[in-house]
Amino acid sequence: MDQVKIGKFIAARRKMAGYTQMQLAEQLGVTDRAVSKWETGRAMPDSSLMLELCAILKISVNELLCGEVIPMEQYQKEMEENVLELIRQKERADRRLLTMELVTGIVCLIPLVTAVIVASVVPMKKWIATVLVLAGLVPLLTATPFMLRIEQTAGYYACKRCGHRHVPAYKSVFFAMHVNRTRYLRCPQCGKRSWQKKVLRKE
Repeated sequence: MDQVKIGKFIAARRKMAGYTQMQLAEQLGVTDRAVSKWETGRAMPDSSLMLELCAILKISVNELLCGEVIPMEQYQKEMEENVLELIRQKERADRRLLTMELVTGIVCLIPLVTAVIVASVVPMKKWIATVLVLAGLVPLLTATPFMLRIEQTAGYYACKRCGHRHVPAYKSVFFAMHVNRTRYLRCPQCGKRSWQKKVLRKE
């Protein structure tokens, strides 16, 4: 999607509707700075605002994402291309999140490994060694809830039995046995437990 083209389209439709940036912003409950960012292509409207924005500008979401009014004969094709592009964007975002999760885990393990090595090699009292190791564990414990949230929401888990792909609840991910990104989860479709692999595509 061409954000600059979409921005120019929003600006043109806003002017056609007779609104200033401030007036449009007030109707949507955002700042005029947000509208300015949309119109200059520096940001996209939040998905929660798109339907309301399109209603005000008298366009469809499909036309908004294309950055132009679409003739009826092209509408289906453009809609399919937009849906595919949104899927690709989600996959890229999920891949980045999963990479960030991995990097965060490695970075948080470094203090713990360092503390364990120092406590093993350097002569010190037992309580000092224990405190040192616990201090090295703090970054990992702090980051774990955030890493689990990424693990839960980025991509999908594929049921080994029926193939259904789903996003489990945070609690399920937290308590599930796992090996790397494969977790032992209950499938909401078939109701059976299996070792489910993390995948990026819904189907």
